[in-house]
Amino acid sequence: MLYKVSTSRSARRTGNHRVRESPMLFPATGVQRQVSIIKVNPGELSNRDKQLLCGLFLSKYDQAALHLLGFKSFTEAFNILGYALGARPASIKNYRDELDPYLSTKRRGWHKRPLRSHCKRILDEFADTDVVELGLFIKRFLCPSYALQAEPDVRRVLARCEGANSSFAKRLMTGRAAEEYFVCHHESIPEFTGSSVTDTTQWGCGFDFKLVFEQSDLFSVVEVKGMRSRIGQILFTDLEHAMAETLAERYFLVVVRNFADKPFHSVFRNPLRCNLPFVRIERKETRISWLTNLTS
Repeated sequence: MLYKVSTSRSARRTGNHRVRESPMLFPATGVQRQVSIIKVNPGELSNRDKQLLCGLFLSKYDQAALHLLGFKSFTEAFNILGYALGARPASIKNYRDELDPYLSTKRRGWHKRPLRSHCKRILDEFADTDVVELGLFIKRFLCPSYALQAEPDVRRVLARCEGANSSFAKRLMTGRAAEEYFVCHHESIPEFTGSSVTDTTQWGCGFDFKLVFEQSDLFSVVEVKGMRSRIGQILFTDLEHAMAETLAERYFLVVVRNFADKPFHSVFRNPLRCNLPFVRIERKETRISWLTNLTS
């Protein structure tokens, strides 16, 4: 792979971004170069910087980037990364295209226009980052719980006790993208016109959003699910099912479909009583716990 921009130095510190560097070989030439190890916390980045990093990752590592994040196409990557970051999918594509002249050997990108200053800053700071390092960093700000994967000892325990399942991270990203899609589009959905929305995704209450309509003393709720294809299975937890059964007409299921191509949504009011036959799945598991007593 040809690298048109190199920002390697023995040591570098720019603002809040601190990196240390270790030697690596250029894939094509065998020449030793320096690879940045990211030390910045994802929380220190602006949302625009996160979008830029996704574009840089797709530009520089192409198919390897898609594979590492679990995407089958650039369209799917633009959709899920864009919505997951509360941005338009086209924003991720545009950042990739803007950086292509400096990173890609396959696409010319926006080679006839100068690089904007905020794009150059991210390019200078992250252009030499290794594919695995940068991919893990992006997963950390898309799925905060994925930060645990950075610790080898923790990763080994999780793999042994919970099962190493990369599809879990994919579901998290798709779910977050679906939730952000709803935030962006709920005002244009007829069923929710004139409502104020409260995000309850962190409440663990069996739905993702609480809706209050004008001139109504009652609230309604929305559970959002995401699907990469147009068709597929929808899974309710026991809590979600119980809440849907209790709230009935005040419970809405919004399914954001087809992230792999062009996302669209379907709305189901009182989903347990419409044309969605839910089948109860009962699975018995052995859970191991450890108990001790404090006697003094």
